[in-house]
Amino acid sequence: MKIVVLDGYTLNPGDLSWNALKAIGDCEIYDRTPASLTVERIGDAEIVLTNKVVIDEAVLKACPAMKYVGVLATGYNVIDLEATRKTGVVITNIPAYSTDSVAQMVFAHLLHITNQVHLHAKAVSQGDWVKSKDFSFCVSPQAELCGKTLGIVGFGQIGRKVAAIGSALGMKIIFQNRSVKTDVPKEFIQCQLDELLTQSDIVSLNCPLTDSNAGFINESKLALMKPGSILINTGRGPLINEQDLADSLNRGHLAAAGLDVLSTEPPAADNPLLEAKNCHITPHIAWATKESRQRLMNIAVDNLKAFLNRKKLNVIN
Repeated sequence: MKIVVLDGYTLNPGDLSWNALKAIGDCEIYDRTPASLTVERIGDAEIVLTNKVVIDEAVLKACPAMKYVGVLATGYNVIDLEATRKTGVVITNIPAYSTDSVAQMVFAHLLHITNQVHLHAKAVSQGDWVKSKDFSFCVSPQAELCGKTLGIVGFGQIGRKVAAIGSALGMKIIFQNRSVKTDVPKEFIQCQLDELLTQSDIVSLNCPLTDSNAGFINESKLALMKPGSILINTGRGPLINEQDLADSLNRGHLAAAGLDVLSTEPPAADNPLLEAKNCHITPHIAWATKESRQRLMNIAVDNLKAFLNRKKLNVIN
């Protein structure tokens, strides 16, 4: 059995092992695959694993031996699902592998914004504390999270984890979700989006991207947020109208934004958020802890084993 991994580098840049996959069949593993080489590299492989390489109708027609595509991520927008239904190719994804890591990144951004540890550590290493006339000094304002209102948009597994951490820090938790949630602690309050935006000191976007919510964080919604509030996005970049957010930050309405995702990745050099005031951006790494990637690898192998045993595990089509 021939297995091809089209773009394995982000999952395994060298600190994990492919041995569990190699034990299943003859593996060809590529760090990255440009669209022009997708068909050539798949060839007569029956099993294909992809993260961001697109598998569309043209690829499916050109690679008739393909029976299974394992998406090495939760989102599967790189797959033409309608075409796979016609050809009978089975598609799986990797759900719920990065919950803890993504929730951790929410607070990594939030603590970075409120405490600026790196600026103070740099000041000390430059000798500023040695020269100080006082036992303590601040190079940025310090803010306490306890007592602040944390508004969470999207209350799935990640949203719930963010709420648990925020609650442990003494924050008031409010959340918005498409469906009513009844299995939540009584102190967590569900509300409508506009109410959440007006009440929150910090807003965390933890919802999926859909056709109906692309760009929903726009000028009008940002205007509802409290002056001096903070926006965190570890969900999907296209949830935000990036020019509107840049404008809000640059005129000082929002105090800061912490973003792990952008609308296009890598971003264009002229993305307005790259130079926006108090906009802190990380390169889509919330999912990428070693522990999270190992879970992803394990689930990918389990999905494939289930398929080979004529069972369904995380099948999406």
